[in-house]
Amino acid sequence: MAYLGWDAYPIARMNGDPASDRVRSDMARWGVHLDWANCAPTTHTPIIVQEIRRGRDGRPRHRFSWACPHCGEWLPSFKAVTVSAVEAIKPALAGASVFFLDRLSRATLTLAAEASARGAVVVFEPSGKSNDKLMAEAIALAHVVKYADERLAGVDGVMAEGSATLVEVQTLGEQGLNYRHRLDDSVSDWTRLSAIPAVRLTDTCGSGDWCTAGLIAGAAAGGQGGLRRIGAGGVKSALRYGQALAAWNCGFEGARGGMYAVEPGKFAVQISQMMEGQLEYLVAEPVEVDPAQPIGCPACPPTLAGPRATRNGRSKRAA
Repeated sequence: MAYLGWDAYPIARMNGDPASDRVRSDMARWGVHLDWANCAPTTHTPIIVQEIRRGRDGRPRHRFSWACPHCGEWLPSFKAVTVSAVEAIKPALAGASVFFLDRLSRATLTLAAEASARGAVVVFEPSGKSNDKLMAEAIALAHVVKYADERLAGVDGVMAEGSATLVEVQTLGEQGLNYRHRLDDSVSDWTRLSAIPAVRLTDTCGSGDWCTAGLIAGAAAGGQGGLRRIGAGGVKSALRYGQALAAWNCGFEGARGGMYAVEPGKFAVQISQMMEGQLEYLVAEPVEVDPAQPIGCPACPPTLAGPRATRNGRSKRAA
C-alpha cells in the first residue's frame, strides 16, 4: 500500500532480532510508518522460506517451508498482537480509511471494531478455517471479505442479515474472480471478471495480495462512506485494477519483487498499459539476491549462511 502512495501502519510485535531489523529497514525504504511495529510483548519476527521451481511444463511453481534450511528447526511463526496493546493503539485509528486483517485474535477484532466505529472500511481476507466464534465476529464486522477458492469454497455468514459486508470476492487464480455486492440495499448476483493475462510468468506468489491492494486503493480511500458512494461501477473498476496489479506481479520473483525492479512512475504506466491490453513486455532491472544475507533463524549459529542465489532453475528467499 505504501508503494501505491498510501500511509501504511503495520501493527506487529517485532523484537529487534536480525529478521526484524531487515523487515524494519525494508519497510522504512518504502515509507511505511513503524509507530506500532514493536508492540509489547515483543517476539521473534515470523519467517517463511519460499522456494521457486519449474515444473516439467516449464511453468514456475512455488512452495513454502516453515523450517530452517540450515539447522532444520522450526522458524518463528506468527503471533498476534495482545489485548494489552489495544488501548495504546486505539487513538491512532482516528482518521484511518481502512483496517486490514487476515489472522484472527481477540485484540485484532477489538481494533477492527474500533476502526469500523470511526468510519474505516474493514477488509478481512481469511486464509483458511479459523476459530468459529472469532470467524463469525470477523464476518459480522467486515465490509469487504475476500478469499481464494483453493482455500475456502465459501464463507458462512457473508451477506447475511446483520453483517456489515458490502463486497464479497472469491478469487479463482488464472480463471479470474467472482464478486457480489450490497451497495444498492440488496445483494447482487455473482459477477465473473476474467483474469488479465500476465505478460511474463515468473512467480505467482503474492498476486492475491496485490489484487487486494488494488481493490483497497481503488474503492476504500474514502472509508465506508466512500465505498458506498462509488457504487457497483466503482467496485468493478477497483477489482479490475487489482487484477492488473496481480498480473503485473507475476512477472517477478517473490511477493513484492516488482517493487525493487520498477520505479513507481514506470509502474503506473505499465499498469495502465496492461489494463488497456497494450503492454507487450515488462521493462525492469534484474533483482539480485545477496547470498550473504542470513535468513535470521534464532536457532542457527550466527556464522551459518543464508538464502542461496538462483541456481538450476530454482531459488530460495526468506519472507
